[in-house]
Amino acid sequence: MNKEEVMLQKRLIELSNLSYKRDIVTFSDFLNLNELNILHTTPKDLFPSRYETYGGYEPAERQMVAFLPDALYYDYQYPISVLRISPANRKFAEELTHRDFLGGILHLGIERSCLGDLLVEDSVCHVFVTDTMADFICEQLTRIRHTVVKTEKIDGESFSFTPRLETVKGTVASVRLDTVLSVAFPLSRSRMTGLVEGGKVFVNGKLITSNGYRLKEGDIISVRGMGKLVYQGVLSETKKGRQYIQVGKYI
Repeated sequence: MNKEEVMLQKRLIELSNLSYKRDIVTFSDFLNLNELNILHTTPKDLFPSRYETYGGYEPAERQMVAFLPDALYYDYQYPISVLRISPANRKFAEELTHRDFLGGILHLGIERSCLGDLLVEDSVCHVFVTDTMADFICEQLTRIRHTVVKTEKIDGESFSFTPRLETVKGTVASVRLDTVLSVAFPLSRSRMTGLVEGGKVFVNGKLITSNGYRLKEGDIISVRGMGKLVYQGVLSETKKGRQYIQVGKYI
C-alpha cells in the first residue's frame, strides 16, 4: 500500500476503536472501490467493532462504513442525504452529464469523499452526500455549465432506483473474468488482461487481479474508468462446447 492507503487503513482502525471504547456508532466518509477493498482486506482482528457498509441505495458503488459496538441494541441511520439537482427551466437547459454534475459540485470546494454515487437520467441528477454538506450544496449549487439548476433535499427512505441495463450476449470458452469482460467491452484480450492485473477490476466490491477468476450468476463487476456490469449467466452451450452468455451493462 502507498502512504495514503496506509493512512486510510489507520483511520478506519481508529474509528473502530472509537466505536468499541465509547460504545457508539462511528461512520467513515464515502469510500471508493479501492478504499473499500482496503477495508475488506484488513485483518478482522484489527477491528474491535464489527462493521457494515452502505451507500444510500442498493447497489451503491461508493459507500460509507458504519462501525458498530457489541452492545448496539438501538436503530441507527447513516448520515447520508439525497439531493435532487434539476434544470430550473427545461426549455433553456443543456444536456447535462455525470461529469457536468460532479464538476459543478466539486467546484464548490466539496471533497470527493463527501459525495457518494451520482445517478443521472434525462439531465436530472440524484446525488448522495454527507448530511453535513447537504444544506451547503442546496444553497450554493445554482448553476451547472450555463444551465440554471435547483438543488433540493428529498426523502431518502422513499427514494428508489432501478438501474437501466443494456443486454449484451456472446460466446466464451469458459466463464472466466477476462472472457466475460471481453464480451461486454470491445477491447483486445491483452488490454483486458492488463486491466485485471493492473488492479482496475472489482467483483462485488472486492479487488480481483486474476484473469481466471470464475464468475457466478449475479456477480457485479466494476471496471474503473469504463463502467459496471452484472453477469447474468449462461444461456446455452454451442455444439463446439462454447458457452453462450449474457451480461447487463449499466447505462
